[in-house]
Amino acid sequence: MSSRPTVIVWSDYISPYAFVAKAWAYALEADYDLTLDWRPYTLDIASFQGSVEQRDPHHWRRVRYAYMDARRFANKQGLTLMGPKKIFYARPVNAGMLYAQKHGVFRAYNDQAFERFWRRDLDPESVEAVGVLLQQCGAPSGFAAFYAGEGGTEHDKLRTEAEASGIFGVPSFVFDGELFWGGDRVFLLRERLDEKGVARRRSR
Repeated sequence: MSSRPTVIVWSDYISPYAFVAKAWAYALEADYDLTLDWRPYTLDIASFQGSVEQRDPHHWRRVRYAYMDARRFANKQGLTLMGPKKIFYARPVNAGMLYAQKHGVFRAYNDQAFERFWRRDLDPESVEAVGVLLQQCGAPSGFAAFYAGEGGTEHDKLRTEAEASGIFGVPSFVFDGELFWGGDRVFLLRERLDEKGVARRRSR
């Protein structure tokens, strides 16, 4: 291919499946001559799964299975995945991704935001806590102002764009206009990259 291809990765720090898919996304970038374009997609969980009070036993069986399933993948990677104590709306921590990218500390923030939330060591709704984490990762102070202004606006714009393009959940990978939802579809994405002639990196 004449130019380096891009794979868009839509992610949410409070999604257990996005957490375990992070390593698989990194592996794509390590194995292929491509660029990963990470973007936040904040799931409003209560709006599509209902409030806690509205959920029936069938729903809770599905929730328990989902965490058990994600924990199996986490265990294989040596990750700690502790189920959250409440339903979060993760707009602040996901907007933090944009601030981290702006200041060149994305990888550190991406790793720490996931790992700390799933250890129950980060409140994803706290602008202050996200700002502290960003500074620990090497970003300058100023996240609160960013979040109240351009950062929050950009976050919401991306969410609208995601849904207009067909995104409905995370992790979602988009290559050449084709959507692959879920980490268990990465093998299909790899097949498509090969079919499209995306160059593989030489092993070092």
